[in-house]
Amino acid sequence: MFTREGLFHLKKTKTSVFVIVAIALLAALYLAVYSCAEMPGWGAGVTTTDSSTGADTGARADGTENSDAMITSLFEQHKSGVQVEGEGTVLRLLSDDESGDRHQRFILELENGHTLLVAHNIDIAPRLDGLRSGDRVAFYGEYYYSDEGGGIHWTHRDTQGTHTGGWLRWDGKTYE
Repeated sequence: MFTREGLFHLKKTKTSVFVIVAIALLAALYLAVYSCAEMPGWGAGVTTTDSSTGADTGARADGTENSDAMITSLFEQHKSGVQVEGEGTVLRLLSDDESGDRHQRFILELENGHTLLVAHNIDIAPRLDGLRSGDRVAFYGEYYYSDEGGGIHWTHRDTQGTHTGGWLRWDGKTYE
């Protein structure tokens, strides 16, 4: 048989357990959304939305763009200066750009068929020696608009500390 004191203690215990579980769940949710989104390579599924339309922008929580469709959208909107990450297949190798800082250049085709010029600064980062048409290259750099499809540059570390560093990944190695 339950006494009044026993029932009060039981209700108090259930309430305490509920509050502790609720706090733990909220803390776990907070950590999952905010701390992981700030880690490089994490947060790929955490995207932002356009406040006026509510549409997914494709922007990762760390400020990078993460989809072929977003790069195509940047091209269609004539936008530049956006950090992007992606992967493509080398269509064509071009001669190095020797004016100013030297850049290794090649054309990448994304999965959706969009093509990009990659301009990789070889005065700062190592050249991708042995790169061939048909090779897969992942990139993280700054997208810029051009009539030909746009391009990716800043695929190297920032020696001045003024810009987000980038990289290329090819044949199991990261070039920055």
